[in-house]
Order: sequence, then C-alpha cells, then structure tokens
Amino acid sequence: MKINLAKLSQSPAPFRVGCFILCLLVLWLPFATPIYLLVDDSNLESILTMVLLYAEFIILLKLWGKQVYQQPKILTNYGLEFSSLNGINFIQGLAIGLISILIVFGLQGLFGWLIWQQPQAFLLKIILEGLLVGFGIGFAEELLFRGWLLDELERDYNLNLAAWINAILFAVAHFIKPLEAIIHTLPQFPALVLLGLTQVWGKRSKKGRLGLPMGLHSGLVWGYYIVNVGELIKYPGVVPDWITGVNNNPLQGIMGILFMGGMAWWMKNKS
Repeated sequence: MKINLAKLSQSPAPFRVGCFILCLLVLWLPFATPIYLLVDDSNLESILTMVLLYAEFIILLKLWGKQVYQQPKILTNYGLEFSSLNGINFIQGLAIGLISILIVFGLQGLFGWLIWQQPQAFLLKIILEGLLVGFGIGFAEELLFRGWLLDELERDYNLNLAAWINAILFAVAHFIKPLEAIIHTLPQFPALVLLGLTQVWGKRSKKGRLGLPMGLHSGLVWGYYIVNVGELIKYPGVVPDWITGVNNNPLQGIMGILFMGGMAWWMKNKS
C-alpha cells in the first residue's frame, strides 16, 4: 500500500486529482444516497449532503497529506493557518470584497442604470445571513481551489500555468448543472476566470496564506447576497443587461468583467 501511495505522489497532476476525487466520491456516496432517498425537503437535502461532502473532503485532505506526501500538517501547507496575521488578511479581504461589490452597484445607480429600493425584509437579518453564507462559500471554495487543487498543480507546473489552469477549472466547476442553466449563466464565465486568477495572486501576495482570498470571496458573496436577497435594486432597462449583468448578477455583464479585470490586475501587481 505504501509503495502504491509513493508512486501516486509522483504521478502526473491530472491523475492525482482524478484519484482524489474518485476517493472522495467513494467515501461520500454511501452516506449521501440515503439522504437523497429519505429526505423530502430539497433545501435540507442539499445542506446535509454538502456538509457531509465537505467534512469528508477535509478528512481526506489530512489522510492525503499524511499518506501520499508525508505531510501531516497539509492544511497549513495549503495556507489554512490559524494565526492573527491570517485573520487580519481575512478581514482585509472581507472588507475589499464587500466594498467592491457595493461600488459596482453604486456606480450603476450613479449612472442611472438601476433604482435603489427599500429592503423587502428585515435588513439586519439579511446582512447576518449573507455573512454566514459568504463565509461558508468562501472557506469551502478557497480551500478546495486555492488550497488543495492549486497545490497539486504547482507540484507539476510553473506558477503562471498553474494559476491559469486553476482559474479555468474554478470557472468550469460553476457550470456543473443542466444544459439550460449553463447557457443561461454562460456570460459569467470570463468574470469567474478573472476571479480565480485574482484569488491565486491574492494568496501569493500573502506568502501562501488563504486568509485574503477566503475573505475576498466571502465579501463578494456577502455583498451580492445583501443586494439580491434584500431586493435592494431594480433595473429599469435603461441599458442592456449584458452591460449591467444578466439576471441582476454583475459578473454576467461587461461592467462586472471590467471590475474583475481591474481587481485581477491589482492583485497580480501585489503578488
């Protein structure tokens, strides 16, 4: 078994990544299947299966690091360190992400492209919910893509190529959905690639710590959640939605792409 694992650590990155995902699915499906069969509430079903998947993902990461790479503290190697500096990086990223997304909507309002509305629900509740949702998504996706996956890529490829592959796979992963939904949300693909690059360069600017990219990702989700779920804006159709963002999502419009391009350029210069 040890010989096989030693060989695995020296296998090409695509093979290692495929083996890891296969192991994760083998561990997850026996527990997830009963949930899909027995739970009628689709929201509860989704929450339970995703929490289970991510818990097993973290357990497998630790085993992977210890058995394949002989690195018992692999999470620290990925940049998930519990330090005051990493915490400060997270707060910085959270502020940057939240302020940035609000600036995008603010500029659209200034140009007269949208109309601000009174919140349709208790705003403080939405803000707190959004913070929790943002943190969950930011933590999960960044440990997955800028932690584990980026590490696997950087073991085989130069830093520039690894960054681009990571960003493209990050964008592609958001389109694992029915064909109709893929077509409907396809305009956000370029912005997602730029976001992926931003996160890679953000991590490198902080000497490999994940605090900044986790915070930035959380802040972007948080800001969008507040505006979208709170129904704070309305588009009167002054300009086409391919400029402001299809489905009220700024990442699906030219303005969002330009915004993410500027952020990626800024992070690139800091890395």
